[in-house]
Amino acid sequence: MIREALKTVFRIPLAKKLAAGHRKAFSIKYLVFTNVTISMTLSSLGDILEQYYQKTFRQKTEWDRARTLRMGATGITVGVVCHYWYNFIDNFLPGRSLKLVLKKVLLDQTIGSPLVISTLFITLGVLEGNSSREILDEMKQKFIRLYTAEWIIWPPAQIINFLWLPSKYRVLYDNTISLGYDVYTSRVANDVS
Repeated sequence: MIREALKTVFRIPLAKKLAAGHRKAFSIKYLVFTNVTISMTLSSLGDILEQYYQKTFRQKTEWDRARTLRMGATGITVGVVCHYWYNFIDNFLPGRSLKLVLKKVLLDQTIGSPLVISTLFITLGVLEGNSSREILDEMKQKFIRLYTAEWIIWPPAQIINFLWLPSKYRVLYDNTISLGYDVYTSRVANDVS
């Protein structure tokens, strides 16, 4: 019954176009572009949500478009890092046994997370015109807050990611889970207590 319903749905022209678009977007040829676009979009959305919260509770009066653009740009650089990190980790530790998944999670938390957080701060610092010293000082001040939050959120999420999802959907899943974390990242990166 479900199979017949799906066949009927995929006879609809729009559904055919969506399915073809999905296949193309998640193909090897376009996957890095798809992952970066997803990451940029959700990083921007995370900042928009954080700024909306700040306006609602009168922590700020106006939306800072430049800030949203900078956070979106971090999504571009972080998206690239995540794309290649997940490819690396899946090639380095192929398979989905629980033991391998736990090793992947440990590597992700000890190498991948610091790499992503560093990429975020470097990107923001460069876009804000900060010196290397200023970027390092900001990382010293804020890194541990983000890294601590990473240890709370990501180990359970990454078990699901590495255990059940195909590699091509890792960044999509990561960014979907990360939307709430992106709101917090925007708060920390932009000095909101």
